[in-house]
Amino acid sequence: MLEITDLQTGYGRTQVISGVDITVPDGSLVSILGHNGAGKTTLLRAVVGLLKPTRGTITLDGEDISALRPHQRVARGMAYVPQGQQSFGQLTALENLQLVADGRRNAKERVAEALDMFPALNPLLARRAGLLSGGQRQQLAIARALITEPTLLILDEPTEGIQPNVVAEIQETIIKLSQRSGMRVLLVEQHIGFALNAADSYYVLAAGRVSSRGTGGAESAGQVREAMLI
Repeated sequence: MLEITDLQTGYGRTQVISGVDITVPDGSLVSILGHNGAGKTTLLRAVVGLLKPTRGTITLDGEDISALRPHQRVARGMAYVPQGQQSFGQLTALENLQLVADGRRNAKERVAEALDMFPALNPLLARRAGLLSGGQRQQLAIARALITEPTLLILDEPTEGIQPNVVAEIQETIIKLSQRSGMRVLLVEQHIGFALNAADSYYVLAAGRVSSRGTGGAESAGQVREAMLI
């Protein structure tokens, strides 16, 4: 289980997250919603170790990881896919995957398993990543993260700016991942419908604090919209 307790963090003297408590149980998908500027990405950056908390703790499977560096958290089962369909544009899609797989045990099998989740990438493996569409690059970014065999997958706006037909494929894959035995998914997502339908539970952030929380499902949409003042 991932437990975030009384977390406070920010940039320099600017405090962005204030006293946030979030729990991601084993085998669950937890969605984080909120307007731009609410602190969602800052929260994820603190979870993966890119920002240091000024107060509070982050605990993974009973271990306080608040002071660990990002690579140490990855070694404990975290994988982070940031916004922006990030990839190495001059490398092929396959080379992007091999960068992560090389040196790991069963490297070929890991690449094959990641591609099984995104079969649309198979005919594109020889193409430079910079020539892929935004949706294809996002699929590549998630597939690359899966090669590390994470137990906690952290996704920041995975459907942002992507064509609708690919959005549906990405959403379906994320739901499948969350149903894997023991897999945990922490998802920041603007699309309320997907975020709630996929989630076991949700949290709404406003001005760096949790303003609402509840169980997933379409029936929670009204409560979420009210919390976000839509």
